[in-house]
Amino acid sequence: MKKRFPISLLSAIILSALILSSCGPRETTSNLTFRYNHNTGDRISLLGFGMLRLPWLLDENGVPKRDELGRRIVDQEATNRLIDMAIANGVNFFDNAPVYLDGMNEKAVGIALSRHPRESFFVSSKLSTHREGADFSFEAGKAMYLQSFKDLQVDVIDYYFLHGIGIGGMQTFRERHIYNGMLDFLLAEREAGRIRNLGWSFHGCVTVFDTMFEMGIHWDFAMIQMNYMDWQHASGRNINAEYLYGKLIKHNIPIFTMSSLRGGQLSHLNPAVMEVFDRVTPGRTASEWGFRYLGSFDGILSILTGMNTEQQLRENIQTFSPMIPLSVEEMAAVKEVARILNTAGFINCTACDYCVPCPFGVNIPAVLVEYNRHIVEGIPIDPNNPILQQARLCIGEACGLCLPLCPIHVEIISEMRRIEALLDVAATRN
Repeated sequence: MKKRFPISLLSAIILSALILSSCGPRETTSNLTFRYNHNTGDRISLLGFGMLRLPWLLDENGVPKRDELGRRIVDQEATNRLIDMAIANGVNFFDNAPVYLDGMNEKAVGIALSRHPRESFFVSSKLSTHREGADFSFEAGKAMYLQSFKDLQVDVIDYYFLHGIGIGGMQTFRERHIYNGMLDFLLAEREAGRIRNLGWSFHGCVTVFDTMFEMGIHWDFAMIQMNYMDWQHASGRNINAEYLYGKLIKHNIPIFTMSSLRGGQLSHLNPAVMEVFDRVTPGRTASEWGFRYLGSFDGILSILTGMNTEQQLRENIQTFSPMIPLSVEEMAAVKEVARILNTAGFINCTACDYCVPCPFGVNIPAVLVEYNRHIVEGIPIDPNNPILQQARLCIGEACGLCLPLCPIHVEIISEMRRIEALLDVAATRN
């Protein structure tokens, strides 16, 4: 593994300024901020719509309805309204994957986008062969690729990702993309024009990340997990964004960011933490601070975030209309908040839903998000909390099906045991 030389925040900003043209000036139209892709000239909204968390169609009890195959059903009408609202306000990048939303993401988005002129949006998809037990054969990869065109109802995919390239390490990367001929096939598809931009998203093994720059391939873009916690405080097998961003900037590769608010963790902060922000600039929400932090970096083409309500979408559009970069004082406040939160006992879960359904009925993301809510907001653990009580349903290593599914390698079983122990301690105090 190559030795890493993380660069400081100041160095990153200075370095990125040298290639400001990589994603263009902060031009705004109707107040929404846009960036330019220097590879194609694409004018892309800095606020990107991630399709990982669209609304479910619910029954009378508020439980997602399921189809005959047991898959949760996306609320198509609500999805249509969200996408209509996004496009009406200038948002034009929609990020998808065949495995999102129980495999129903691209069909739902394809229906919604088909109602709009093709030139009004950019659409992405991914080669999502990163999950445990996936078929790495060329036939399976090509079938997944072609199905995305059909489901999204497009003839050209604007941005196509190798999904989660670091998951599983170098050998898995080679099996997924090299030995089976899939990368050669996708490069040919780019040459033929069916893919306009070819790149990758990264989680996991930094050796794979470093290898991408040594392959002699022109990558049109890349996606990394980046937020003010993961800049220098990445946990598990995630890699500090300071290093990832710095290397992408050095190689002049436009950047998409994911987990921009760490799966919602950075959208709700306790009053003591918010005081650090309010002392500098009062009245901003926690989400605004998180987005403005990312918007302060050049070289970032679009900041992707999942939105499943019109209120979330409206608030985010307002934050990006226009995007106001952080001042030096505000950046210092963000650094201080990151330091505080790094000691708060976070579980590094982004609520991506890859680990569900659990065969024993544990809504794993809900449990971890609820725990993080208590930590961030300073709420004492309630021993009778019904969401946290689900941790007791986990049977641990006797199952373990969730562990290989987590793209950022959260030790789910250990965290469930820890939450269970906290519930027991809280019960004794009552």
